[in-house]
Amino acid sequence: MIDYANAKLPEEKVFKDPVHRYVHVRDQVIWVLIGTKEFQRLRRIRQLGTTYLVFHGAEHSRFNHSLGVYEVVRRIIDDVFHGRPDWNDDERLLVLCAALLHDLGHGPFSHAFETVFKTDHEYFTRQILLGDTEVNAVLRRVAVDFPEKVAQVIEKTYENQIVVSLISSQIDADRMDYLQRDAYYTGVSYGHFDMERILRVMRPRKGKVVIKASGMHAVEDYIMSRYQMYLQVYFHPVSRSAEVLLNNILKRTKYLYEEGYQFIVEPVHFKTFFDNNISVEDYIELDEYLLVTYFKLWMKEKDPILKDLSSRFVNRKLIQYIDLNPEEEPERFHELKALLQEAGVDTDYYLYHDCTSDLPYDLYEPDVESNRLPIFLEMPNGDIRELSQESFIVDAIAGRMKKDHKVYYPKEILTDSNVNFSVREQLEKLLNVK
Repeated sequence: MIDYANAKLPEEKVFKDPVHRYVHVRDQVIWVLIGTKEFQRLRRIRQLGTTYLVFHGAEHSRFNHSLGVYEVVRRIIDDVFHGRPDWNDDERLLVLCAALLHDLGHGPFSHAFETVFKTDHEYFTRQILLGDTEVNAVLRRVAVDFPEKVAQVIEKTYENQIVVSLISSQIDADRMDYLQRDAYYTGVSYGHFDMERILRVMRPRKGKVVIKASGMHAVEDYIMSRYQMYLQVYFHPVSRSAEVLLNNILKRTKYLYEEGYQFIVEPVHFKTFFDNNISVEDYIELDEYLLVTYFKLWMKEKDPILKDLSSRFVNRKLIQYIDLNPEEEPERFHELKALLQEAGVDTDYYLYHDCTSDLPYDLYEPDVESNRLPIFLEMPNGDIRELSQESFIVDAIAGRMKKDHKVYYPKEILTDSNVNFSVREQLEKLLNVK
């Protein structure tokens, strides 16, 4: 009988990768998992959602990101951790599978989709791992309880925190891949850092991964890279504008379905989502190709709002934004809403307040609960210190939440001759349009 857990391919397979040069696969299980329909589906889901409408190169998928995370973990455990006393090589395949499959449950245009349909990609990752799927069948060939162990690692409930932190911590393989990959495909320079140096100084130590103190400056560079990527790419206001449209297309479709509207093109693939009766099979069927196909068809719908929103998204006719926090300027926001309504705008779909936030680094506080594992440094004398205790740079930004508020509105209203001139004039003044 074949020992599936240790089975190797007759010859190593490689994927040519623009970030890591090559992704190496020797394990039979990994190769078969890549070929499953659930993993192949990730080719049809972009890593950065609507960001391709801002940075035209950002067409990369969760498929190549997942391969990248697998490769980073493989390098750590095969090249750095192997043979060290605090690392158990028996968990090698477990962490490789978790790295490869960690994004398996992401839906199309993940965040907007989850907002409207109240889905959770982590929940569906678990359902795919444990349900009647090709991925589950492969994992069960390793051991009956192996799919559950993989799920536990991804959910951060697995008992060995070294295994968990390789996939999910403040300096994990997931972040190290997506920062570099997203920087490469968007064409920006912010996300680059010395990953090779960081990998060389990572060590397994008594239930945690630590960084040798000599590598602190490489870690500082990594954290600043992440900080800049969030400000310049992930929180880009134009990308968020496209996400607002996407969110409202799905919101309008759901509303029309519940009202009994007769669609020209029925949203058959969404009905179980509308009825809150989603199966794993229904979820796996959805990808971004399918959603955009619906949006193109809905450009011919009778409902003017669904028609317009779909056309805006497909043809990149995005909505405008201003810097405005309704909590700080409630009167200005309410006046804007009233003027738009007077101009005939449905503010349920064409006025939107969006707030994004990020914590560049969450420092360790013994008496404060946090789901973010801190970064630990191993000092030359063997002492373990939390990063912000040693780094002036990290200490300066640790625990500081960065928030950005935008309010989105249709800029065409300012030049629409059908709108009362006085209303347009008031809007221009309120929006500080020059």
